[in-house]
Amino acid sequence: MSTSELTSGVVYIHSAPGAVCPHVERAIAGVLDTRCALRWTAQPAAPGQLRAEYVWSGAPGTGARLAAALLAWPILRFEITEDPSAGVDGERFSHVPDLGLWRARTGANGDIVVGEDQLRTLVGECRDAESFRHRATELLGGSWDEALEPFRSSGEGPPIERLHSVG
Repeated sequence: MSTSELTSGVVYIHSAPGAVCPHVERAIAGVLDTRCALRWTAQPAAPGQLRAEYVWSGAPGTGARLAAALLAWPILRFEITEDPSAGVDGERFSHVPDLGLWRARTGANGDIVVGEDQLRTLVGECRDAESFRHRATELLGGSWDEALEPFRSSGEGPPIERLHSVG
């Protein structure tokens, strides 16, 4: 595969129990077909939990494969970004144990892209401004952003890049 056919992104593990960390590394390595040694540091927002980040490159769709692999541990809090590439939108995945997985397309500037069908459904189903506001916030990942925001702060260890927060 030529470098022009590759994309890149970041896996942010916001919280993981120490016993799961080696399994997470193996899962990421399996998807990327390369050795993966993350630098785990304490997660101040969840005492006893660890956090790490990993910059990756691969074929378009790798972000989805990484998310699927990490879903084997529903106790993880994580986010995965995949940058747009030639002819392919980027993606963002967020996982919170109580909420499950949220997925959205992203544009070249990192904004969430809401598709025409999603907007038509939103307009067709919402009967008042409050329901419209609530559903639009969910389309943009508002509940996931709210749940993950305390885990995104830098605290100790490697810097965690802040993703766009809705609201």
